[in-house]
Amino acid sequence: MTDGVLSYARTVDRALTHRAAVSECFLTDALRTGERTFRVAAQPPRAHLYYSDHVTDAGTAPSYDPLLVLEIFRQSCILASHEYLAAPADSSFVFDRGALEILDPEALRVGELPAAVTVEGEFTDVRERAGRPCGATVEVRAFVDGRAAATMRLAYRWIPGRTMGQLRTRARAALALDPRRAHPLVNRLEPAEVGRELSANVVLGRVTVSSAAEVVAQVVVDRTHPALFDHPVDHIPGAVMFEALRQTATTAARELCGLDIAPQHLALTGCDVTFLKYGEFELPTDCRARPADGADGQPVLDLVLEQEGDVLATARVTLAARDLALPEQRGRGTSGVAATDPRPRLVTAA
Repeated sequence: MTDGVLSYARTVDRALTHRAAVSECFLTDALRTGERTFRVAAQPPRAHLYYSDHVTDAGTAPSYDPLLVLEIFRQSCILASHEYLAAPADSSFVFDRGALEILDPEALRVGELPAAVTVEGEFTDVRERAGRPCGATVEVRAFVDGRAAATMRLAYRWIPGRTMGQLRTRARAALALDPRRAHPLVNRLEPAEVGRELSANVVLGRVTVSSAAEVVAQVVVDRTHPALFDHPVDHIPGAVMFEALRQTATTAARELCGLDIAPQHLALTGCDVTFLKYGEFELPTDCRARPADGADGQPVLDLVLEQEGDVLATARVTLAARDLALPEQRGRGTSGVAATDPRPRLVTAA
C-alpha cells in the first residue's frame, strides 16, 4: 500500500488470516482509515476447487460464491483485529454470530479479469478484558470493482491459544465421545442434488422429511477436504457448518416450499447464524430445516445444527431464484430461472 491506495499485487501474510495455504488467503492489502475503521483489498479466485464448483447451465455466466464473500469478510475481520486491535498472534478466534446479506447478485458475476474487491469495515463495539481488547462487533461492506455487493455483521472473540486448549480439553472431557458416532463419508448425496459437480463438495448424507414437515439432513464431515479444512482443528469448522446450512436450505426450499426448480437456480442471498457450541468430530451432526414464518413469498428457512439433541447453531437462510444468463442473452428466453428439475425428489419420508 502506498499513499492510502490499496494494492492487489500480492497476498498479505497468510498468518494474519489464519490460513495455512497461501492459495486460501484472499486478502492483498489493508489500511486503517480511522480510530475504528479500516479498508481491505481482496482478489477472489475465478477458479477454485470449492468456491467455483457449482452446476451451471449452458449459456449462463458463472458467479462468485456468496460464501466466498463471507470468507473474505471473515479474513478481513481477523486481519483487522490483529493489526488494529492488537489481538495476539497466537489467538484463537471464536465467532458468535454472523449476518450476511447479498445486496446485488449481479455484482458477483465473474468477469474476464480478476475482480478487485474492497472491504470497508467499522468496529461498532470493542470488548475488553483487563484493559485489553478481547472481542469485537464489526460491520463490513464489500465492493466488487466498485459496485456494492454485500454486507455482513460479525460478532466474535479471541482467546489465547493456550487458554483455548485448556477450555476445549475440559469441555470434551465432559462429553461421552467414545465410541465415535460420526456419519460415514459413503452416505453423501449425489452432487447434482445440491447443485455441485464434485462429490467432495457435498456435505449432506441421507435426507428425510419428518412427519412435522421438516427436512432432516445428516452432515458429512470430510476432514481431508483441502479448503474446508485448510489446517488441522479439533472441532467442526464454521465453513463446513455454513455449507451444510446452505445445502440443507436449498433442499428444504424444494421439498417444503413447493419450488419446482433445479438446485443450481437457487442462490443464497442472506444468512444469519448464531453459533452456540463447538461441533465434535466423534458425534453425528444433523441439520434440520423448516420454512420460516412470514417469509413473504421468497424461500426463507429456519435451520438448526445439532449433535444428539445439543444445538450447535441456529440460522435463518434466505434464497432467491437467480438469473445468470449472459448479458447479451437476456430477453431471449435463455435464463434458467423458470427451469424445472426433471429428477425425482431425493428425500424419503421418515
